[in-house]
Amino acid sequence: MIDTRSGLGASEVTDDLSASDLLALARRRKADEDRAAAEILQLAARWADLHPPESIHHAAAFSVPGFDHEEPIAGEGCPLVTEFCIPELGTVLGISTTAAKKLIGHALELRHRLPRLWDQVHAGRVPAWRARLVAEATIHAVPTLTVEAAGWIDSQVAAVAGKVSTAQLDRLVAEAIKRYDLSVEPRPDFAAGEDHEDFEADQYLNHDRRHVTFDTRHVHYDGLMRMEAELDLADAYDLDAAIAHGAAALKALGSTAALGARRAAALGDLARTQTALDLHTQGTPAPAPAGDNLPAAREVVLHVHLDADAVGGETVFGPTGRLENGQRLALLDQVKGWCASSRTKVTIRPVLDLNAELTTDTHAIPDRIREQVMLRDRTCVFPWCTRPARACDIDHITPYDHDAAAEGRPQPGPTATSNLAPLCRSHHRLKTHTAWRYVHLGPGVFEWTSPHGHHFLHDHDGTTALDPPCRP
Repeated sequence: MIDTRSGLGASEVTDDLSASDLLALARRRKADEDRAAAEILQLAARWADLHPPESIHHAAAFSVPGFDHEEPIAGEGCPLVTEFCIPELGTVLGISTTAAKKLIGHALELRHRLPRLWDQVHAGRVPAWRARLVAEATIHAVPTLTVEAAGWIDSQVAAVAGKVSTAQLDRLVAEAIKRYDLSVEPRPDFAAGEDHEDFEADQYLNHDRRHVTFDTRHVHYDGLMRMEAELDLADAYDLDAAIAHGAAALKALGSTAALGARRAAALGDLARTQTALDLHTQGTPAPAPAGDNLPAAREVVLHVHLDADAVGGETVFGPTGRLENGQRLALLDQVKGWCASSRTKVTIRPVLDLNAELTTDTHAIPDRIREQVMLRDRTCVFPWCTRPARACDIDHITPYDHDAAAEGRPQPGPTATSNLAPLCRSHHRLKTHTAWRYVHLGPGVFEWTSPHGHHFLHDHDGTTALDPPCRP
């Protein structure tokens, strides 16, 4: 049944459906979902076809974790795509620019380097999300996969990708990469009977896989963050020994925490170059020894807003606050713990009014205005972007005219709170070099218009699509 007024299908889930009917309907809807996801991949690939870059310097790329360089969004043999086309596809799909970049990269990887898997997706035998797992692995394999290598892996996994569990699929792809012997460069000609195992080992060592990565996207509500690292073997043993020693010292000083918690605390102490002697005072920070001029190991900056209550001449804070780094909930007890650690510098910065209009006559943005804008908007204000404001540029929404004063004209783009907003470098360049435009509707509220006329509202609650789009 179709509602012709809205164009939406009426729900088939009714109270009179039997158990068999419900299962049959669930199966049909899952098939519909898989077909839609496969079509999204086709649309993403076609969108890339429509937007080739003018040069390699304008091509979209991704950052490599643990390295300073960037790589194309898909493997060797895939066409390049201009970076500025990606955000618009992402916004209409309701995903971030980074997620849209991955979507297009996966679509190109599947279509050009994993064609068997691509066909299986569109035949309904492999869900799109499973195929994207394989594409993610082949795009980011170290060392980089050749076209031939990717094709060989495609032949190994395409037929079974829809039949095995996710964990089995991950193992199958990893084993296929290993079996292809991708860790070595092309071998020289060896004499008959000559052992080339040492050559393979030397080639493998040419690829430095060391890294330390913090998963800032998934911070637990109780303030925990996951860290992953691959270290030099000797460094790993040294770090393990230092952590074990620190955990033992904490226990000897009276800590009753579990071993895992003590090891984590010991790693934090290593990061701050301090010891666990605070336990001697049973939780009260120990005074620094006389003549101790060591710098602070940690700084806690408290931004005090007007929602703090003044009672009896003292400022009383609520039980929760907001952690600016990561936009996470912070409990008052957690903040007290951070401040109580030895060698901690506590800075209190009063913020009287984030809605006040601050201005200056210069193009350069004073620190007080920059700080106000970052605290007001919290993140990049582009639709669906969550990059922290402190990692962003401060953009003049209406460009500043450097010649206005000399020519006796009013300044169209003043350096004022209402004309400033944080934009990450990628979206700052997008706004500067493309037809994307936005306006400031109120404190922390922005309306964006894409080159094809789609409108989006961004505020502290997130992003809202304002459809239907107007004429481009």
